[in-house]
Amino acid sequence: MPTYTAPTRDAKFILNEVLDLASYGNLPGFESATPDLIDTVIDESGKFAAEVLQPLNQVGDREGCTRNADGSVTTPPGFKAAFDQYVEAGWSTLAAPSEYGGQGMPHVLGFVLEEFVSSANHSFGMYPGLTNGAVSAILVVGSEEQKALYAPKMIANQWLGTMNLTEPQCGTDLGLIRTRAEPQADGSYKITGTKIFISAGEHDLAENIIHLVLAKTPGAPDSSKGISLFIVPKFLVDTDGSLGERNAVQCGSLEHKMGIHGNSTCVMNYDGATGYLLGEEMKGLAAMFIMMNAARLGVGIQGLSQAEVAYQNAVAYARDRRQGRALTGPAEPGEKADTIMVHPDVRRMLMDAKAFTEAMRALYLWGGLLVDLTHNAETEEERADADALLGLLTPVIKGYGTDKGFDVAVNMQQVFGGHGYIAEWGMEQFVRDARIAQIYEGTNGVQAMDLCGRKLASKGGAAIQAFFKLVDDEVAAAKGDLAPLGEALGKAVSEQKAATMWFMQNAMANPNNLGAGAHQYMHIMGVVCLGLMWLRMAKASTAALAQGSGDEAFYRAKLTTARYFFERFGPDAGALRRKIEAGAEAVMALDEDAFLTAA
Repeated sequence: MPTYTAPTRDAKFILNEVLDLASYGNLPGFESATPDLIDTVIDESGKFAAEVLQPLNQVGDREGCTRNADGSVTTPPGFKAAFDQYVEAGWSTLAAPSEYGGQGMPHVLGFVLEEFVSSANHSFGMYPGLTNGAVSAILVVGSEEQKALYAPKMIANQWLGTMNLTEPQCGTDLGLIRTRAEPQADGSYKITGTKIFISAGEHDLAENIIHLVLAKTPGAPDSSKGISLFIVPKFLVDTDGSLGERNAVQCGSLEHKMGIHGNSTCVMNYDGATGYLLGEEMKGLAAMFIMMNAARLGVGIQGLSQAEVAYQNAVAYARDRRQGRALTGPAEPGEKADTIMVHPDVRRMLMDAKAFTEAMRALYLWGGLLVDLTHNAETEEERADADALLGLLTPVIKGYGTDKGFDVAVNMQQVFGGHGYIAEWGMEQFVRDARIAQIYEGTNGVQAMDLCGRKLASKGGAAIQAFFKLVDDEVAAAKGDLAPLGEALGKAVSEQKAATMWFMQNAMANPNNLGAGAHQYMHIMGVVCLGLMWLRMAKASTAALAQGSGDEAFYRAKLTTARYFFERFGPDAGALRRKIEAGAEAVMALDEDAFLTAA
């Protein structure tokens, strides 16, 4: 049976010693986020995830969701009771705005909760996670009446939310959607169409589900410019917040999936359902991206979360499993065999996992801090700078984070050998669950094109230049024992700069050069971002050791892992740059028929 222990010590280290949240105490939301309170939230959320949610993870995978004859959906055994505990404990309100019933804590602290919940039970975490994104969209573009009517109960998780984009004929190209919205005399709309792959589209956890649905109004352009966004409740909501009659929206079927079986992924049928315009007509795509960007950060966290839980179980197995002898001679002569921890190739896989998970945790938490600064930094300039940097990091956190997260899950399964392929050990579930994170909320190819096609060029390249300056400044400040790490990071960012320049010189004449290298560029930036995190963590660890802060083993392990990262991950930047500079010619040269297998 797999196990999970929330990495509370590491989360505290990043928040308190690396990001130094206490230094932001003058900003809204941070006033009460003292180190003691942060530690309490981390400890209690980790305990809840490990004790309540993790035991249901294999149950959800094995039992799945059930669609009933009336179109309702029953979640796996134990999910409803666990969700009730989640709501009662107030976890859903942690980082939500206080004016709508939230606790008003920093978003970065809410991100810690997301990781712990997702590691313990990925499928469960998707139910409240999607609601957070829906609330974000309503609070940004909704009317005051819509905010007052929907936000408090969604924040309290009395009602949950969804995002309805995809249709059978379109996924990424949303301009192809066919769902129609017919205006009514009372100002509402009748929504008709079919949506697929709708996570948490129907379930028994909450009394109402608030669907955010993309549709086109009559006469709208038959392209992405004609899309509008609508609020379509499962049960209609009266002006006083009470529930009215059942709306004309139903789960037509449940998708049969590779993983995340505990989450109800639905085909949703809208048959003249009553909906309400959210934001401006034909501005739905921009409104939906508010939710999408929040979701993409959440998916990046999911990539880490499956890597983390897989890593924990692989470490436990490697410390117990005895096979063969150490290459340097028996490590335990009194035993018939040594544990597999003595084998360099097993150590390689475990060190790769450790180097990734700890740096990725620091990266997504830095992203969470940027979310807070985007809203609450002291000046407009600081808020704009944080927003631009966050926009640049989001596709990296989602794309690189889930690519490498899946790789780690696969390698941790490999540590188990044949046992990793057997369901009772749980490793194959981690692999299956991790796979979706590379696909939904925009495939990782879409993330790479967003980074290279939009974010690099945005405002004349201001964001990427600001990122390069930030890295260069931290490299220059790395002195003494930190100097070799700074030098290694400097080499990696030089490769990224060269790749950026190559795009500038070659993508305009042939856009396929950009498309053919976008994936590798996203990974170069991933290496640089994680390297920056390791430099920061090494700096904090060195300071702690110098101050005699205690927990010496923890800090020395950080320094060793930082050195491993730059030795083993850093050189990848050069290889990735050379792939980019190979261009698109060979990628695009073959005729389509050449891809067919000859008989």
